[in-house]
Amino acid sequence: MLVAITRAVSPSLGACELTWLPRQEIDVAKAIAQHHAYERALAELGADVISLPALPDHPDAVFVEDPALVLDEVAVITPMGVGSRRGERESLAEALARFRPVIRMRDPAKLEGGDVMRIGRDLYAGLSDRTDRGGVAQLAEHLGPFGYRVHAVELRGCLHLKSACCVIGDGTVLLNRAWLDSSLLGGYRLIDVAPDEPAAANALRIGDAVLMPDVYPATAEILRRAGFRVRTLDLSELLKAESGVTCSSLIFET
Repeated sequence: MLVAITRAVSPSLGACELTWLPRQEIDVAKAIAQHHAYERALAELGADVISLPALPDHPDAVFVEDPALVLDEVAVITPMGVGSRRGERESLAEALARFRPVIRMRDPAKLEGGDVMRIGRDLYAGLSDRTDRGGVAQLAEHLGPFGYRVHAVELRGCLHLKSACCVIGDGTVLLNRAWLDSSLLGGYRLIDVAPDEPAAANALRIGDAVLMPDVYPATAEILRRAGFRVRTLDLSELLKAESGVTCSSLIFET
């Protein structure tokens, strides 16, 4: 069974952490409606959606991808790159403990799930403002016994690795080469985002479709021409919080 863990939008979303985007006013009611539409899309594409309650004191808690990684054997609770988000971890760990043994990484290393992209037994970990070499090394230490290989990837100009590239299935990675060192990905089929849509690489393959925001029509058309089924969503308010389609769910098989 395919499971997607999500969390309701916090009423304090407007106070979210921002690194690369200027702060804009967020219509929280509209963000909640957009998040509900996102959850419906996950369900329609085959996921059993488990929605956790909002954490009012944690503006970024809707972005459940960052505090955890879910692999076949274990769930990993990450140390997070900003202190304000560390209070999100325990309730997420409790939810994941129903499905996997839970490993907790140790502070003061920094690592967020948005910086980790998995392809088979290879994990690519972006070096960003939110993830450092200590976090990458510790992830490798925890996951090496399970046969995973962890590769550090240099980033520039973006929040997370998954801002710059995402696996979209069939051995294919959608990417913006300007934001990362893509040399480690040479063994895969690489599809470049449209030149005027630099943030379009954050896309989510679920079921037989690639889910992405509707503000990247040129990249969506590139994917359709490459043979992918694309489904788009209005995520305008959530995008103001420096998010993407992967950020708001943890998806795994049980």
